[in-house]
Amino acid sequence: MKWMVAALSVTLGGCVSVAELEQSRETMDVISGKSPRAYADCVKEKLADTRDPLTEEQRGDGLRLIVPQKITSGAGPAALVDIDKRGSGSSIKLHERLNNFPLRLGDVRTAATQCISGS
Repeated sequence: MKWMVAALSVTLGGCVSVAELEQSRETMDVISGKSPRAYADCVKEKLADTRDPLTEEQRGDGLRLIVPQKITSGAGPAALVDIDKRGSGSSIKLHERLNNFPLRLGDVRTAATQCISGS
């Protein structure tokens, strides 16, 4: 069953670039009291066991995390996490590859949510 879901997600999702993900609707748009660095480190730690290493890019006062695919490497990113400095905290936007597919893997959104205020 897991194999079928994986094959279906690859077939439905195709290859998506960072630029295309930037243009997609956010699946999360929140504010955190954590600094961009603290939030990014939390997300990277939470995803360390389920994903290959995330790519981090400096963006002005903030950061961007590029989350790799879990199943197929080289198929473009699974998600983008844009973390911008806002006052003493951060503004966070999550763009997911299969944002309208109900059976998408939930580890990225779970990590992003848990890191808003938790550890």
